[in-house]
Amino acid sequence: MFMFFDFKNYFRMVKLAIREKDRRGRRMARIMMLVVVPIMAPIHAIFCFLDYILFPRLWRLKVKEPVFIIGQARSGTTLMHRLMTHDPNQYSYFLAYEMFFPSLTEKKIFRFLGRIDRKLLGAKFHKKLTAKEDKVFEKTRDVHYTGIYSPEEDDFVLTFSCASGMWIVLFPYMDQLDFYYLDEWPKKRRQRWMGGYQQFLRRQLLLNGKDRTHLSKNPTFNGRVEALIEEFPDARFVVMARDPREAIPSLLKMLKDSWRRMGWKDERTEESIQILARQSIHSYWYPFKVLENHPQTKWTVVDYRELVGSPKRTIEAVYEKLGLEMTPEYASILEEEENRARKHKTEHRYTLDEFGIDADALREELADLFEQFGWENQTPMPAGETIG
Repeated sequence: MFMFFDFKNYFRMVKLAIREKDRRGRRMARIMMLVVVPIMAPIHAIFCFLDYILFPRLWRLKVKEPVFIIGQARSGTTLMHRLMTHDPNQYSYFLAYEMFFPSLTEKKIFRFLGRIDRKLLGAKFHKKLTAKEDKVFEKTRDVHYTGIYSPEEDDFVLTFSCASGMWIVLFPYMDQLDFYYLDEWPKKRRQRWMGGYQQFLRRQLLLNGKDRTHLSKNPTFNGRVEALIEEFPDARFVVMARDPREAIPSLLKMLKDSWRRMGWKDERTEESIQILARQSIHSYWYPFKVLENHPQTKWTVVDYRELVGSPKRTIEAVYEKLGLEMTPEYASILEEEENRARKHKTEHRYTLDEFGIDADALREELADLFEQFGWENQTPMPAGETIG
């Protein structure tokens, strides 16, 4: 009933914050671990407790046939997720601001306030928030589109549970914290995490429509595929595939720049960058290994080049493979998206050399995938993620 909370991770992060030598990083880490989390987590936990009193249907609600979009970060997961969320009345998913208010009661309150703002104040506060977010995210939206009212990775709903990869985005502690290799965790801890995650999905379904299909996009879930199938036996998967010579340096550059903007020095983040590079290679082969061992699971692979070049045809194939219904209305929406895609270009170019990654060694480690997708015979495209 109460909100899931990973005390082990929390106390480890408190210790890291106290021991941090980087002055600016130390200040931010201590504020988050010693002030923000101790205040906000109990508040969210109380609201989560109230959820089961105010909304007793939560006890009986089940998450049926969820769809998980996975794959190496910067491989088109955001684009795929955004296009699928355009399917009206089909899916339940999290908007960015909802991640940080995990209780159903909290979300209901915010939506009620939003209706008052629209009906009585002419959306005054909504316009102010939108203008503010445009200013905050102006410099990064061409690399990764972010907005408080945009669909986002639902792993972030576990932020105040101290169980989300969001903490790695804030603090370069990849040598000390693991939010990725969930399938390798002890069974009891893994099941606690998955149980807490499922409770948040149930809340979101009751908010958006209990008969909808939950749609998730999480590159960090590449290391949790076994746990997801264990928790959701009828889960369906979309695995994104993009030339690692494009996707890996794009991810490393994005995270390195993010840490720089937060004041972390390059020498402090270098080890985490190298760990992330190794993790990225695991992200490529591991989902295939797990899914191939589960013949009862519905899943499909999407080549990034095909999604960018022909989004409508690509998503139609995904729907057919996963047993989803394509409505005429959604087909029309995809037609418009296809026209937009033809006009969009990205200019970001990053290389493996920038991060000390040997291209030949990478090809050797992922030889089967290079052959399967024909990456060996193509020149790497610009590394920014087109349309999202």
